[in-house]
Amino acid sequence: MKPLSVLLLAVALSSVAFAADVDLSKLPPAAPTKGLTFDKDIKPLFEKSCFKCHGAEKQKGKLRVDSLEATLKGGENGASVVKGDSLKSSLLVSISGLDPDTVMPPEGKGEPLTKEQVGIVRAWIDQGAK
Repeated sequence: MKPLSVLLLAVALSSVAFAADVDLSKLPPAAPTKGLTFDKDIKPLFEKSCFKCHGAEKQKGKLRVDSLEATLKGGENGASVVKGDSLKSSLLVSISGLDPDTVMPPEGKGEPLTKEQVGIVRAWIDQGAK
């Protein structure tokens, strides 16, 4: 198997793994707000909870979430946002705290997002992550 094929298979399997182990029905519902944008609505949430480890100065897991481009690029585990489909977006699972193995931020490393804030991120992703 070619290296790229192996990498794509690993990414596909890792996406399935998080979905199989996590009860996605426990995710907060998407916020009813329309027209969400990264700069106006999402970046301020991430700034308080995520930039310390995933900002300009430091990128744990090679993930950076301080710009739209960087957030959509993802990190060492591939893309963390699937535009238009929050249920396939590992970022949403991590920030929701449903998976203890990938919860972000880890305990003691920042203030977790509230259910309402997770709902805003979910709506933003479902609306196309603009």
